[in-house]
Amino acid sequence: MASKVIEKKRLRKKRNLNRSRASKQVLPIILIVCEGKNTEPSYFNQLKFKTARVEAVGEGYNTISLIDRAEFLSKQDTYDEVWCVFDKDDFTNYNFNSAIYKAEGMGFKVAYSNQAFEYWLILHFNDHQGGALHRDQYNEMINRAIVPLGAEYDGNGCKIITSEFFNLLFSNEPQTKKSRYKIAIERAKRLDDKLNHNSYAKEESSTTVFKLLEHLLSFKLY
Repeated sequence: MASKVIEKKRLRKKRNLNRSRASKQVLPIILIVCEGKNTEPSYFNQLKFKTARVEAVGEGYNTISLIDRAEFLSKQDTYDEVWCVFDKDDFTNYNFNSAIYKAEGMGFKVAYSNQAFEYWLILHFNDHQGGALHRDQYNEMINRAIVPLGAEYDGNGCKIITSEFFNLLFSNEPQTKKSRYKIAIERAKRLDDKLNHNSYAKEESSTTVFKLLEHLLSFKLY
């Protein structure tokens, strides 16, 4: 009789332990290594996830040096994914293209912008058709759209995406009642589909940040 009681207790303890393990969900960990120290991290870190752990860091490195930095950071924890976010800016075509190839060869994913990350922000408000657009024009174009809506972007200073600006990016466009971020994704995809990707550095204006955002939004947000 005593042995049966002991066995029942053992089975009950095992069931409780299994139930505890099942209820403790292991979240995927995603590392986003950004070239910019302010703009990109202030954007991605405002997204809060229930079903993933996302760490966006601004490193101040660029092109190939950013990929090397991402390699170092990727070894500091057990990351399920590593994304590298960087811009063409005035860096050479060789360095920009090489950085993309190197990242992909290491198993990292890339969200690049040509010329800069702010082009992704512009697409939330402006149906730009691609082609030459110097980044010196970005700040004015962004503020022309968002200042009347109660936000501002200091692209020549701190380059922080404020909560007001961020909320606008995820608000509905009054005319279409459609989320601005969804519109930006559609526009960025359209531009990306027009390009042959023989040389990423020559594909101005374009951005693949939409790929990263779409992936992140596949996880449940708070």
